[in-house]
Amino acid sequence: MLVAQNEYEFVVFDTTTSTRRQAFDAEKLAAELAKQTGQKIFPVRLPFEFITLVDNSTDVRFTYDRRVWTWSDETGQLTAVPETPPAPLSPEGADEPRRRRGGRTSSDGTMTILRRDHNLVLRKLGTDGEQTLTTDGTVANFYEERLSWSPDGRYVLAWKTVPGEEHKVYLIESSPRDQKQPKLHNYDYHKPGDRLPVTKPVLIDVAAGKVTPVADDLFPNPWSQSQETWAADSTRCWFLYNQRGHQTLRWIEVTAATGATRTIIDETSPTFVDYAHKVFLHRVETTNELVWMSESSGWNHLYLIDSDTASVKNAITSGPWVVRGVDRVDDEKRQIWFRAGGIHPEQDPYHIHYCRVNFDGTGLTILTEGDGTHHIEWSPTGAFFLDVYSRVDLPPVTELRRKDGTLVCELERADVSHLSKESWKAPERFVAKGRDGTTDIHGVIYWPTHFDSNNTYPVIECIYAGPHSSHVPKEFRTSHYGQDLAELGFIVVRMDGMGTSHRSKAFHDVCWKNLGDSGFPDRILWMQAAAKKYPQMDLTRVGIFGGSAGGQSAVRALEAHGDFYKAAVADCGCHDNRMDKVWWNELWMGYPIGPHYAEQSNVTNAHKLQGKLLLVVGELDRNVDPASTMQVADALIRANKDFDLLVMTGAGHGSAESPYGQRRRADFFVRHLWNREPRAD
Repeated sequence: MLVAQNEYEFVVFDTTTSTRRQAFDAEKLAAELAKQTGQKIFPVRLPFEFITLVDNSTDVRFTYDRRVWTWSDETGQLTAVPETPPAPLSPEGADEPRRRRGGRTSSDGTMTILRRDHNLVLRKLGTDGEQTLTTDGTVANFYEERLSWSPDGRYVLAWKTVPGEEHKVYLIESSPRDQKQPKLHNYDYHKPGDRLPVTKPVLIDVAAGKVTPVADDLFPNPWSQSQETWAADSTRCWFLYNQRGHQTLRWIEVTAATGATRTIIDETSPTFVDYAHKVFLHRVETTNELVWMSESSGWNHLYLIDSDTASVKNAITSGPWVVRGVDRVDDEKRQIWFRAGGIHPEQDPYHIHYCRVNFDGTGLTILTEGDGTHHIEWSPTGAFFLDVYSRVDLPPVTELRRKDGTLVCELERADVSHLSKESWKAPERFVAKGRDGTTDIHGVIYWPTHFDSNNTYPVIECIYAGPHSSHVPKEFRTSHYGQDLAELGFIVVRMDGMGTSHRSKAFHDVCWKNLGDSGFPDRILWMQAAAKKYPQMDLTRVGIFGGSAGGQSAVRALEAHGDFYKAAVADCGCHDNRMDKVWWNELWMGYPIGPHYAEQSNVTNAHKLQGKLLLVVGELDRNVDPASTMQVADALIRANKDFDLLVMTGAGHGSAESPYGQRRRADFFVRHLWNREPRAD
């Protein structure tokens, strides 16, 4: 049971009698375990990897240090035996990976397909006989090793690829530790607009040795095809088609005998379909139905699809809240267990709650209630679950609940009273209206523990506006990221502006072809509202920092909103979306590349920079091309703008989070927001 951050106690709760007791004497167990292992063991941080009650006794069994231990509270005896090692592979099992290497084996284990000279060859296992399946593969249009056999072993869904262009990124390691001279590194890295590989399906009738092209009019410009699966009777197969530009997502059916195709699900959007984070597809084999996730209503929800008629049977979930993820689908009971956000309208819409619903949309049961974000763990029988919830300003609360969500009892409420006011101050949740005057923007304020209401303090925003998620912490911690800066005499703030995820589709769509927005109209209004409540927030001295997409936003703050932000530290920023990884940027900025890419580039807008800027970059960053930062530096030089540049030698992505990088960031803000020289210590 979590009672404070990284502090636990173990209790036994009898669900039949509703009684609770300590599982064991933690002080005695810790002392004995320390004695036998020679290691320092803390009673509130027992290093258990697994623990259970010994059958029909009050003893406990746990694993630690590659041994299984048994502890008796009654006798104070601790015994251990080595963990049972996993059973060795049988000779047949040991040979299996080698036997299957280089090909894909049929479901009955009698045939495998090898890739040779860009083509496919069939081999019957246990013999030397081979059969050529394809002859049209070339270096310019080759067959992949990726294959999917039909259950009856007659057909194979194969994939044929036209290669894309090669795009290498080159890095110079200036100061390698193993030699004097610099090293040149390179790696493959596609960027927006590149000509990418194009892969399309081919059907092979193995028994007849016949190759059947699959009509491709339904998937003309593939970004990817995935989740291929066969019907149990082998008459048809399906795959998920994601069109480049990410505005079309289709579940496509292929008839095995002819290669004819039809669309079962056609998900389209005038902005983007968030394929990377909001796609869920589950086939109900017995009824030929699909459970599908979609934002078509304006909110992320689940739908039941009739695969035979290619039509929506019903919405499984609906309303002004979102499905955050699916945990389990029970085809037999026709029920779904899922996580939701905003389902309790009086709570923070980012809080995670657990729910259950029937396929037909009836029986929606919200299993969790407490005002916080939740994690649950089911009992082995599924009759009960433990529910742990917290907020940034609420330590964890642990409840025992029945499978229908009804409360059995509260088991534990973490106690942080031992934390002194001098060493810890809870973050404050704050809500203000966004740019439309109606939408709530949620954030947090981190106060210095030595906060004096009679003083004023510079404000620093920690920004990350990546549209793939939301980023303000929701769970309790005794120390949050950003608190270190608060202790230097700053008020640190974080908020999720429009354009980030986990709210309505309209809220998310603000980012579409508009990453330069970064939610700044909402962020500035939020800080102005907070300063009205807390005049100690000095909005004439506002700084901002972030890394990666946050680094991009930090520079953008001084280029587009230099009248509000006075100083920025930008680490490893993807400052021009044409320079960054293809999948992330084309999802939000669109394809083909349009003039909006250049219009929102920090390089293009470098001449607009106001205020003080520190650029940080790791010379070996493989996530965001370091040249992106250097091109901003080049543009600033050409625009005759003053700025600081810190190149971290031998460092990769996020180098500003190193101890040296954090110290330089803190010093920068002390100099430019407090107008003081940092202390040497």
